[in-house]
Amino acid sequence: MVIFTVENIPNQKYELIGLVDGGMVQSKHMGKDIMAGFKTMVGGELKGYTEMMEEARAIATDRMVQKAMSMGADAVVGVRYTSSAIVQGAAEVLAYGTAVRFIR
Repeated sequence: MVIFTVENIPNQKYELIGLVDGGMVQSKHMGKDIMAGFKTMVGGELKGYTEMMEEARAIATDRMVQKAMSMGADAVVGVRYTSSAIVQGAAEVLAYGTAVRFIR
């Protein structure tokens, strides 16, 4: 499976299959959340949250790819990510794009 952020794959013919997405709501345990609160007082990267978002993006991407594969896709084009806070310490990450099948 190939993933592209571009809308069109140069020099490749393909047919559109449809929208695919994958989502993940991720949180950190209370201890990490409290430590992040202290970190905001002095500034700097909140590494626990960076790791949380990286993991959530990876899972959301995998779920999107699994949906595309179940539809018989060879690639996903126009991939985008969005995130939003659900509650304090938890965030949703959504990956979405258009599943396509190459014309050989």
